Amino acid sequence: MLEWLSANWWAVWLVAAVLLAVSEALTLDFTLLMLAAGALAGAGTALLFPGLLLVQVVVAVAVAFSLLFLLRPTLLAKVRSAPGYRSSLQRMVGSTGRALTAIDSGSGEVKVAGEIWQARSFNDEPIEAGTPVEIFEVDGTTVVVYPKEP
Repeated sequence: MLEWLSANWWAVWLVAAVLLAVSEALTLDFTLLMLAAGALAGAGTALLFPGLLLVQVVVAVAVAFSLLFLLRPTLLAKVRSAPGYRSSLQRMVGSTGRALTAIDSGSGEVKVAGEIWQARSFNDEPIEAGTPVEIFEVDGTTVVVYPKEP
């Protein structure tokens, strides 16, 4: 098997391309997709130049880096400017959590979706520890919250 793979590098490149493309579904950041395209270019080069591994690597790396630095920023900009797009921080707005400590206008902590965030009260009214809260906005690394039940 190893002897066949060493004689058919196109198969190795193709497997790498498929694994990277499938892994992209976990990140949705276009990084692994660009690397998969580079591996696909390496597979094509391996079919044209089967004995020149260095050429295959150079082509794969050149294509991957070109796509990463030229195409990926454009794709991300288009996706992020699409109607209805919300970043992960924007999706936090409206979600609920629980106050871990007392929250006032300047400090406190909440637990939201298993993560602990610094928090401050929306209307400067104190919120007791253990109170269910809703996120009004995300301000940097701090969430602005108010009690879920007034």
